[in-house]
Amino acid sequence: MRHRLLLPVLTLCCAVIAILALGGIALPHDWGLVAKPLTTVLIIVHAWQRGQATPLLRRWLLVGLVFSLIGDVALLWPREGFLIGLVAFLLAHLCYLWAFTRVQPLAAWPWGFVGYGLLAGGILSQLWPGVPEALRVPVVAYVICLSAMGAQAAVVGWLARGTAESSRAGLLALGGLLFVISDACLATNKFAGPLPLASVWVLTTYWSAQWCIASWLARPGPRLTSP
Repeated sequence: MRHRLLLPVLTLCCAVIAILALGGIALPHDWGLVAKPLTTVLIIVHAWQRGQATPLLRRWLLVGLVFSLIGDVALLWPREGFLIGLVAFLLAHLCYLWAFTRVQPLAAWPWGFVGYGLLAGGILSQLWPGVPEALRVPVVAYVICLSAMGAQAAVVGWLARGTAESSRAGLLALGGLLFVISDACLATNKFAGPLPLASVWVLTTYWSAQWCIASWLARPGPRLTSP
């Protein structure tokens, strides 16, 4: 039990340090430059320890987390690294989406896509006037990938109701939603004006999302019939 708690506690500690440092709340900013990528590395370790019974899903989630780590590092320099970070996270969402569609066909529960489409469209319509012309195409592409990832996570969660995988699938659905919330906060702060305590909201929801997505992979145990 203590061994199982060690990684979550370390991850939480790193996340808190990063949030306090990058938010300029209580710690030197330089601490955040180390703690931010380290937190994502610890989530990668969390995913690495799981999913041996489903190697295809594990592989794609790990690749998505590595792209997320690249995005985290790029966004340590918000202006210079924004486009690199955007592309890295877009690729991460595509990896996640591919993994999710190995379990359930794309849009197998259409209402998930309807809901996320409306949500994404509403957020984008509010932010659109503040999006620079040069970034509009990449931002639209990103929003499509992000909302599709969140919607497919909801599909997996919804269709797993009443099965042995329902708890983990529910975490996955929650992770997809939290990722959308995190990016909505980040985009609001960037394109619509300063968001109070932006780092707190963005990073708290972001790392919670990644932890939930990684936790979709099962702990080591008897081999399951799955992709």
